Amino acid sequence: MAPSRRVGILALVAGCLLPSSVLALWPIPSTLETGMTALKVSSAFYFDVQVEGAPADLYEAVAQAQYYLANDKLGRLVVGRGANDTTALASAKTLSKLTLSLTSSATTEPISSEAVKPLGTRSEEYALTIPADGSAATLTANSTLGLYRGLTTFNQLFYYYNGVTYTLLAPIAITDTPAYPFRGLALDTARNYYPVSDILRTLDAMSWVKINTFHWHITDSQSFPLEVAQYPELAINGAYSPQEVYTESDVQYIVQYAAARGIDVMMEIDTPGHTSIIATTYPDYIACFDETPWAQYANEPPAGQLRFALPEVVNFTASLLSDVAKTLPSYYFSTGGDELNTNCYAKDYPTQLQLNSTGMTLNGALNTFTQVSHAALMAEGKTPVVWEEMVLNWNLTLANETIVMVWISSADAAAVAEKGFRIIHAPSNYFYLDCGAGGWVGGYPAGNSWCDPFKTWSEAYTFDPLANLTQAQYELVLGGEQLLWSEQSGPENLDPIVWPRAASSAEIFWSGKQPTGAPLNVTEALPRLHDVRYRMVQRGLHPIQLQPQWCALRPDACDLTA
Repeated sequence: MAPSRRVGILALVAGCLLPSSVLALWPIPSTLETGMTALKVSSAFYFDVQVEGAPADLYEAVAQAQYYLANDKLGRLVVGRGANDTTALASAKTLSKLTLSLTSSATTEPISSEAVKPLGTRSEEYALTIPADGSAATLTANSTLGLYRGLTTFNQLFYYYNGVTYTLLAPIAITDTPAYPFRGLALDTARNYYPVSDILRTLDAMSWVKINTFHWHITDSQSFPLEVAQYPELAINGAYSPQEVYTESDVQYIVQYAAARGIDVMMEIDTPGHTSIIATTYPDYIACFDETPWAQYANEPPAGQLRFALPEVVNFTASLLSDVAKTLPSYYFSTGGDELNTNCYAKDYPTQLQLNSTGMTLNGALNTFTQVSHAALMAEGKTPVVWEEMVLNWNLTLANETIVMVWISSADAAAVAEKGFRIIHAPSNYFYLDCGAGGWVGGYPAGNSWCDPFKTWSEAYTFDPLANLTQAQYELVLGGEQLLWSEQSGPENLDPIVWPRAASSAEIFWSGKQPTGAPLNVTEALPRLHDVRYRMVQRGLHPIQLQPQWCALRPDACDLTA
């Protein structure tokens, strides 16, 4: 959908001036008014939940917000880290509570239920006011999910110095609503395994910047770490070890943990490519298994792709996908479809025998395979999500509701939109977090990563979701995501390679523009992203440094033109 400033039945706060001293908020709200009065948080501060029938996960969210308020203890990013604020604080009023409420017509549901509703039907908007006189702050929303988003904003407003938690910007009035419904982060847990604890920590960080979708690329040619009840041998034979498996209970815990933080889990089982590992259980289902030289048969080792022309492989894939999808609350499931190597099939005897005996082309066989597997997903109430090749490289009949992820180049979005499909932006030339680490293939010391150079936060931040699209096509853009492919990543470097860079797309697709209506720009954003990064550190994350601390304490002083 096109960028929107609807806030449902919430009233907009007039005025959109973004003060230069507001360095804390990320993503920046739709509308924002601030003053210049200091306000302290009382040592007895509490969250007053005025929501009839409030669900347990709302109380959990409030407890989480209370913990962050008490323990962030982030000093302002200025020289002295707040030492010069003591004079203003000496006479400051004290804030004692934040009252949370839903609008009169709202229906009370758990955050975890609101978070997994279909895109375009989730209510994430909220209104937050913090008076300067010490009277109660208020947070109002149309849903518990909106209250959760508002709590994350509330927690970003306060700093700490010498035992005092405070803001210098009261009164504060914010109304906020996302520009796009899909704001994601993709993580590949198949090239290298990530323990559940690392995924949970990543989900926490995603929630802090209002990312609402965890795109979980859970299997690939190298490993199949997903336990599937109907096909247990896939993980038994395909995981790196029995300890490097996501059990059914692990998956359910991750899904529930994510939903309670306003995050939908969109799982991807990439087919028919990226499936070599399935041969360890079903050797007759995989063409070109472990063939060498691998570069003739695959984009990366090991070679091997599903023999999608064979009826038994079609039925197996449809069954596998539906068996996994039915265990997940999300309305969305990705079947992949990228990087199919046609040379593999041209040299595969079982595939050629099937095609010749039926008179079917490779494209026709792929069309049948895709229609059957997608029909199985849709029978479970799921919307299929595919990579762009399924639309641009093959002549397939896809359901109109199919969502297409554009990854090869941002320039390809226009061609996908021309075919009328909804788009999730995931362009490698802006959003791939693994780019720039050098080549990882052995025996080639001169190699670089295929998507060089390293994608800085600022390069990602310049992405325009509507570039090269007609106004009529704007509504096809659901949002976008940054992605980490894990050939050279694992739990050891997860935090610094993802954060705070992944916050760039979070703001692009939540805010869309500055509260003034001006376009987003890196000069204005950098001091706020520093703030996000330092707060993440306070919360136990290990994000990469953006600049020397000298620069972080002196906004704009390290700009090229300073």
